[in-house]
Amino acid sequence: MAILLTEAIWLFARLPGAALVSDLGAVAVASWAGFACLWAARRHPTPLHRLWALLAATAWLAALGRVLWTVQRLSRDGLPHTPLIGALFTLGILTGTAALLCSLAAPRSAIGRARTVLDGVIVGLSLIPIGWVLVFRDVAAADLADPLHTFGVLYPILDLMQLTILVAVAGPSRPVWQPLTLIGASLVIRAIADATYISLVVHHDYTPGHLVDLYWPLSYLLIGLASGYPLPPPPADADEATESPLPPWWRVALPYLPVGGAIVAVVLARRPTGQTPQLVFVGMMALLGVLALRQGLAANENLRLVARLRQLAYTDQLTGLPNRLMFTRRLRRALRDETPVSVLLLDLDGFKQVNDRFGHGAGDDLLTSIAARMERVVADDGSIARLGGDEFAVIVDGNRQARPERVAERILAALQPSAGEEDVGVHPSASIGIAEYGPQHTSHTDLLRDADIAMYAAKAAGKSAYRTCTPALREAVVGRAELIADLRRAVDEEQFHLEYQPIVDLATGEVRSAEALVRWRHPRLGLLTPAKFLPLAEETGLILPIDRWVIHEACRAAATWRDRAPEATVAVNIAAAHLRRADLIATVTAATAGAGLAPRALTLELTESALIDGSDRVLERLRQLRELGIRIAIDDFGTGYSSLSYLHDIPATDLKIDRSFVARLGEDTRAYATVEMVTRLAGAFDLTVVAEGVETDAQHAAVTAIGCVHGQGWRYGRPGPLADLRAALTQVPQNQA
Repeated sequence: MAILLTEAIWLFARLPGAALVSDLGAVAVASWAGFACLWAARRHPTPLHRLWALLAATAWLAALGRVLWTVQRLSRDGLPHTPLIGALFTLGILTGTAALLCSLAAPRSAIGRARTVLDGVIVGLSLIPIGWVLVFRDVAAADLADPLHTFGVLYPILDLMQLTILVAVAGPSRPVWQPLTLIGASLVIRAIADATYISLVVHHDYTPGHLVDLYWPLSYLLIGLASGYPLPPPPADADEATESPLPPWWRVALPYLPVGGAIVAVVLARRPTGQTPQLVFVGMMALLGVLALRQGLAANENLRLVARLRQLAYTDQLTGLPNRLMFTRRLRRALRDETPVSVLLLDLDGFKQVNDRFGHGAGDDLLTSIAARMERVVADDGSIARLGGDEFAVIVDGNRQARPERVAERILAALQPSAGEEDVGVHPSASIGIAEYGPQHTSHTDLLRDADIAMYAAKAAGKSAYRTCTPALREAVVGRAELIADLRRAVDEEQFHLEYQPIVDLATGEVRSAEALVRWRHPRLGLLTPAKFLPLAEETGLILPIDRWVIHEACRAAATWRDRAPEATVAVNIAAAHLRRADLIATVTAATAGAGLAPRALTLELTESALIDGSDRVLERLRQLRELGIRIAIDDFGTGYSSLSYLHDIPATDLKIDRSFVARLGEDTRAYATVEMVTRLAGAFDLTVVAEGVETDAQHAAVTAIGCVHGQGWRYGRPGPLADLRAALTQVPQNQA
């Protein structure tokens, strides 16, 4: 900095020896910049080591060239424009260009670096005719024999070519490293210096020690200052560091923008004789050749990009297998060629638990491992693809020797966990559905639908199994879908009705309550019992509107017998889904209030599986119901997760012993002991016991002897219409003994 300041003062003051001072100042600053870059090269790792080493070589070449310039200038008349000095400066430009291609922001591929260099060359060659016009248009007779006049215009052009390459590797689409900004400023200053120098020389206005001589040491100074910056920060994300951002539009158009100016300059550069100067002609021919090469690279890059996009479009990025789109294309092609083909559809069992327990990273690793295993065992007998998530599919050509069932067996065997995997517990099994193409299939979607049907049949069979879609299985699924559609229509049209089964006092025979049991009057299938449609209703969520209808209808029915049997209550079964809904309280209160029924006249029966949830919200909801006076009965006790803990927590009033125990009372002493134990347990918790499924006199005698308070079953009455129940409520009880 001090050397440059001293030189500036000397030249501005026009002190004696200005030419020598400018030469020595340039040599000193360039030498210092070389040592500064060499020190930076020792501090920085590869590839920054190469960048600073090449910049050090560039600075020293400039210093050496300036030393030769000074020596020859002092030993001869005129400016020393010799080939050796020109070669040194040109070599420095080449090393500087190589340094730019070693920066962190430069393209990593050889094609990318070649494209960047060609962009710079295109800009440089485009500027040859432009520079010719700007430099020589006012010169009536230039000495074209002088190498400087003929080729000197190339120096600023080479500077601008370097600057173009710098812009290409450090555009705004990438984080800019501060040293590149200083290097860019150095190139701009050097280009101005070279262009000004050439213009002054051809106009015979340059003398050594001119103020333009300050520009070159200033450019070297900026390179030296750039070497003092620390290492660039590492990228925040490794993926982000390797991702190639999309360049801005002007970056793509940058190498082609000067071409239009070059065409205009060629026209302006033509002599009155109609001839084009030799340098301009050669430059334009070279430009055409470089443009052709650049377009060839662009075409090659486009082909590679198309191939990459095709790979991304048809390949699963996690496992490397074909994805759903490729699978569908292959299946369509096989069907179009009328090739006998089968489809295996696989779904991993328990994969969600792996994600929940170990995280999605472990899940991805497991999917990759499973995909590799399946790909090995399928081998040449089929084409495997990942459809998404934990779902895979295999196309098996019917012309192959291996049957689809054999392929399925090999896959299941390959998915068996090893000893280490069993200990970790992260290896799920698979359920496989097989569908073979036949006359019943009109498209690939029909085939996939049948494979899906078979896969769910395999899951229902206990998982880790395979099933083949058969006409009977297909009809069952189709019938199930039709029944679901009919059930939705039944909810809208209220095609249900209630039957009532009495619950009697075992001591007196009086009807104390009645359980409301829903029936479906199906327009085509006739009267359907709950076992035929309630499981479907629970799966589809239709159980909620059905339960609401049952509660309201049962309350209205109970209100009609209150005048005959004021103490007789009505019991309604509700699904577990209702316990998880906040509107349960509102539904029950609206039903009792609308019917004018006292809340204590309604009993809600809940199965053990519904109550096992035991969450705070469910328990709070049950407590609110009890506070309103609603009775809570535990239905089918003994068949679920019977536990003393939930008997402590749940505010129940009744306990219904399951019919499976009552049915064995006369044959199995253990059943007798179980019913007796449950009855005593209920008494300890102040619960009223109801024995379900009492059908014979012997069973009635047994539950009575054990101490059950109430009984329900065919022994006391089958489910029937409301009129039959009303009649039973007014009958005189018979002797129950």
